[in-house]
Formats: sequence, structure tokens, C-alpha cells
Amino acid sequence: MDLKNSTILITGGTSGIGLEMVKQLTEQGAKIIVTGRNEDALNKTKAQYPNVHTFRSDVSNPKAIEQLYQDVTQQFPDLNIIINNAGQMRLIDLQDTSLDLENINREVQTNLSGTIQMAHQFLPHLLSKKSAAIVNVSSGIAFMSYSPAPIYSATKAGVRAYTQALRLQLENTNVKVFEIIPPGVKTNLQNEWQVQPNESMMMDADKMVNVVIKGLKEDKKELKPFLISVIKTATRIFPNVLLNYGHREFKKIKQLNEAEK
Repeated sequence: MDLKNSTILITGGTSGIGLEMVKQLTEQGAKIIVTGRNEDALNKTKAQYPNVHTFRSDVSNPKAIEQLYQDVTQQFPDLNIIINNAGQMRLIDLQDTSLDLENINREVQTNLSGTIQMAHQFLPHLLSKKSAAIVNVSSGIAFMSYSPAPIYSATKAGVRAYTQALRLQLENTNVKVFEIIPPGVKTNLQNEWQVQPNESMMMDADKMVNVVIKGLKEDKKELKPFLISVIKTATRIFPNVLLNYGHREFKKIKQLNEAEK
């Protein structure tokens, strides 16, 4: 992909991997459009990167996506890349009866439905461009369920499956389909966790985005660091080892919650 001459929309671009993509894609010379739900976060991003264009929007809301599409395509008809990065990750005990149906579904609406709805809404516009791309963010967790975050795990497996199907259906079009597959990355997703992840097993956001930028330029379908290949291999050879490793963290969280009661 020619990033320098691209107009790129990034959902959830005010923090973590999204904000780092804003930084590095701006350095590549791309025109950047950022969306997010938090007005203050959007203003801070705009102050940090004055040339970035911001829109307040929520990918979990179909009406908001429809409005975003109208606003962005009218103001930026050259838009040719969307990056579906917006996401939530929560540690959830599935036996917690205090979570109602709307609450338990929150990550599905943002991570999975939001990605599908954004791609569907913007696809006709992207098909009209000479060179275009849809970039979806999944996770290494798509290869192995992480029991402390069961809904997140399901959504990222879903994003991966949807991205693969979308790529096949668009194989004879001008729209390329990429999948960003990060391992654990140091972002604000983990800020409120009772048990913090092992930092030695976490990747810095700037290094992860370096992989993304390089892969986009080389038209690699899967934008992933070497660690993801290790995880994929390990889940095939030792399918229960990584599952049980993550489940130990869930047990720690469960014990902490019971101790606080």
C-alpha cells in the first residue's frame, strides 16, 4: 500500500495501538481521520497531532456509523483505507449474575459488530477507489481463548474469521484486506485489571505498529510479530498449555474477589 498518498480512518485512535498508528502513519505522510467516543480524548489527540481530523463516533451504534460515513465521505472523498481498531477488553467472571444481557454483550457490539458494520458501511466507497484497504485488528487471543476475558476472546476469534472471509470475497477487487494480530501490548486496556499481566510478555505499542507499517507497505495479509507465529505453533502442538496458563490468572482474580467479600 502507498501510505504517503492515502487518506486513512482509524477507529479508537485516541489511545494505545490506535494512537501509535496515528503517530506513525502521520510520519509516513498520510492524511489521518480519527474517531472515538470520548470528546476529551479526541481533543487531546488533535492537540498532539494538529493535522489530524477528528470525529466523535461510537462503532457499537449503527446510526453513529451511518452518520460517520456520510460526514467522512463528504468531507474526505479520497478516503481509501479504514482501520477497525476500536475495542474493549474486560476481565469477566461468567458466573457473575450482576451482569445483565446488555452489559455482557458490550464487547461484542464494539469489537465484532463494530468491525463488521464499519466494513459493510464503507465498502461501497472503498470499491470506488483505485487502491483501497480494510484493516481489522484481531489478537493473538484469536488462536487461544483467554479465560479471564471470555467475551473479548470470542470477539477476536470472530474478527479473524470474518476478516479471512472478507478477504476471499474481495479477492478480485481493488480492496485489500489486512489483519493486524498483536500479542499482549502495553496499552490502557489493562489499566483497571486486578491482576496485571507480566510485562516481560508484553510488547511495546510502537514496536507493534512498526510491524504494521512495514507489513502494509509490503502488502502482507497478516501484520504480526514473530511471537504470534510462536503462539500459533504452540496452540497446535500443546493446545492446553497456553489455555491453562491464562486460566491461572483467572483463578487469582477469583480468589481476590472472594477475599474482598
